[in-house]
Amino acid sequence: MLSMIKVVQTFPSVRIPSSSGGLPVEVSLIAQLVHGSGNHLFASVSARQQQHQEFVDELDEPSAKLGGTDFDKGDPTSLYSFVVGPKGHPFHRHAGHRIFTAISGSGGAQLRFSSASTAQIEEDPHSFLRALQCINIPPDCMFTVRFGGETWHQFAPLTRNSPHPVFFALSCHTNELGGDLSEELRQQVMANEASIPSLTSLLPQAVADLLDAAMAKGQVATVDLSLEAPPGTLQRAMCYTARGQIGTILGKWGAWRRSKGYVSHQGDGAEVRELDATPAGSLLLKQFEGTPFHHEDTFTLTMPLANFQEMNATALLTRLLDGFMENPPRGVTRMMAVRNVLVRPMGLRTSSLGCPVSSLLSPDKSRLFANRFPVLEQGTDEHNTRAQVVLGADDKHLSFRSCVAARIVKGGQVEFSLGSRVRCKNLFGRFYMWAIDRTHRAYVTPTMLRMAAEHAQVSVAAGSMDGAAVIFPQ
Repeated sequence: MLSMIKVVQTFPSVRIPSSSGGLPVEVSLIAQLVHGSGNHLFASVSARQQQHQEFVDELDEPSAKLGGTDFDKGDPTSLYSFVVGPKGHPFHRHAGHRIFTAISGSGGAQLRFSSASTAQIEEDPHSFLRALQCINIPPDCMFTVRFGGETWHQFAPLTRNSPHPVFFALSCHTNELGGDLSEELRQQVMANEASIPSLTSLLPQAVADLLDAAMAKGQVATVDLSLEAPPGTLQRAMCYTARGQIGTILGKWGAWRRSKGYVSHQGDGAEVRELDATPAGSLLLKQFEGTPFHHEDTFTLTMPLANFQEMNATALLTRLLDGFMENPPRGVTRMMAVRNVLVRPMGLRTSSLGCPVSSLLSPDKSRLFANRFPVLEQGTDEHNTRAQVVLGADDKHLSFRSCVAARIVKGGQVEFSLGSRVRCKNLFGRFYMWAIDRTHRAYVTPTMLRMAAEHAQVSVAAGSMDGAAVIFPQ
């Protein structure tokens, strides 16, 4: 039964001193989130966590190690995500200090702590109950928790038989070697192979039985923290009911939606520039040779060669062509979609890729570069410092040819280039080129080249980015 309600102007908090001389338990409410958001966030975080390469599902506390220790550089910390479902989890403790930030489910959470030491419990198991304190957390609430090593704790639903998850949390282990670790566990930590379950000790069963009896009789001191409404009021009851109902819906919605995420990479500032003339040795110079053409351009982008694992032009060009295929600019893709709708009734060819490289989608496999890219022509110099391919297609109104190249230049640089020549076949072809020329030069070609080159660079590191799509600024 509540004996006192205190109104505070800052974060509602509680500090529980340790009965065994250790660090206190500190809990603070930070913010009340919108109705149902706790269940929704729990569902989406749980789905992402399950896909993590360090995911572990033990002791009713599924978790993932997001960041490990680095003792060689003096960093003993580690970072975990973990979730506690509707059934809660068993009473346990860890040797080391813990700090975590969490968001409660839409039914609220009860945090249970006992600071009784092992020696105290062995001498008198009831000392565990005398040091026991519960803290009630409202539904859909962000809160922080800090406690010392060896503190027994359990996280459970706020009400018995609640269908709502307890919370999800981000937990910082400030010193993974902290506390009294066995030599075996210490070696596991030093190898950065520890997990939350391996660092966990469960409450002895005899003490757990005493706890169950005490909880059933309601014989445990409890602190109730809240932000929107005081305990025991009609407003509080209505708020909790509404949050629970909305949370049920949003939780199912969050579980139904496919979990996904994105990693956005900002380029290194390299500038795409248009050349005044097609460079010497370019295969583009041979295209439409001896016949008139009506458009010509070449764009280049220079990047540090050290950014790539490959040291030959053929491999670099392969990465660039992959970039055109796998990372087309969204703006260009939308423009091509509109163009396709407009020209399809005229019987003109359509493609989802921008026209300079659209023939990469050609079904013609008679001539391939790197055994997979359809090309019209290809060439590599004697020392494999310059590799280039010619792409292109013929249509009713015009024919176009594009030269894509990678060239290793002095100073440890690689120069990527994309150049085009267009020969118009009729008046409509000339009108078409006049209409798109400015957009082609100012946006389409330079953006395609930049994003393909950045994709080529990032894909070297992206192999270690588990479960994330890599996208680039448009």
